Amino acid sequence: MSPKADAIAEAVLSCFDQLPVKRKPAIRDNGLHEWVPLSGIVAEKAGKFECLALATGMKCLPATKMASANGAVLHDWHAEILAIRAFNRYLLDEIINSNDSILLPRNKASSNPGERSTQAYVVDPAVKLHMYCSEAPCGDASMELTMGAQDDETSWDLPQDQPHDLPGRAYFSRLGIVRRKPARNDAPVTLSKSCSDKMSLKQFTSLLSSATEVVISPENAYIDTVVLPESQFSDVACQRAFSATGRLSALENRMWDTSHTFQPFTIATTTREFQYSKRSVSSRAAKISASNLAAVWTRAGLEESTINGIIQGRKLGTSKSASETSRRLMWAAAERAMRTLAPEDELHQELFSRDYESFKSNPVLDVRRRVKGDVWRLALTGWLRNEGDTSFSLEL
Repeated sequence: MSPKADAIAEAVLSCFDQLPVKRKPAIRDNGLHEWVPLSGIVAEKAGKFECLALATGMKCLPATKMASANGAVLHDWHAEILAIRAFNRYLLDEIINSNDSILLPRNKASSNPGERSTQAYVVDPAVKLHMYCSEAPCGDASMELTMGAQDDETSWDLPQDQPHDLPGRAYFSRLGIVRRKPARNDAPVTLSKSCSDKMSLKQFTSLLSSATEVVISPENAYIDTVVLPESQFSDVACQRAFSATGRLSALENRMWDTSHTFQPFTIATTTREFQYSKRSVSSRAAKISASNLAAVWTRAGLEESTINGIIQGRKLGTSKSASETSRRLMWAAAERAMRTLAPEDELHQELFSRDYESFKSNPVLDVRRRVKGDVWRLALTGWLRNEGDTSFSLEL
């Protein structure tokens, strides 16, 4: 608990409070009170804290639906991951709208003659980026909390007939491992990795996504502090999940280039509680249920709600159903952002005129791919890629 951690939490909570009722959990007709996790990205500069992006949500796309997503359906809308996607969308929108953002000063290094680089921006080194989470990230960082709430001892051991499957929230005898998103035993299988695993990886790749990294250097875009409620913090679990003293020890002090290094974040706790956390809702209602709604807000003006990975109230497959944070629209935003920087050239065509798989495999992202490969091989072993949604193209 610290004044700084409370300020980070308050920056996110106060922005959420200003959202309209339609973006928030509801009380259903049958009397059930909904709860939902909240996460947000906060910029700190000169002692001031400003929320740049936030999201709520707690579900993900079944593996069987990946092939038909066509880039227009979110794969993972757990609040932590959706908030990071929203932050990336914020950055792209700032470039597209030519905003004089303190977050994105010009990166002079990228203008060297003959340099094959598109990274015209870099995060202001005077800015620190923080992340608030209303719940412990699912996966390894929350295993002690999950075990403490467990009544059924059958979840301790891993079945011998499933040695290669990514476990979800169960199999407590195995700690420090990569896990898929937790779900009911009867829920469709997903290969979306846990928030603990994805946040661990961000300590090596930065907060930037592939779409954003083609126009912004990841150099200063790493998380400085992750803030959790006191009740959601296990020091043992967080050290194991996120630090060089835990499962990431093989990559301590690792550097791939000046922009890609192991930059572990610190964990801080807050006394602030989100009014729609499971704990808060349980304290005022006898019957509660997880919300199906996911909401996104950014300081650049984006505000939307999604259900099952698409815009609320829209039909899957229609032109207006895709979230602004979906693969397709994030890639399209990166194309528009790059077009504001320079006329279309051969590299622009390579990045945006083919399919998404070609974009992801472009040499511009070679270092990023190498970083991820090394982390998967040496630390987050057992990581299975969530494949099947890369064949779509943009209509330029």
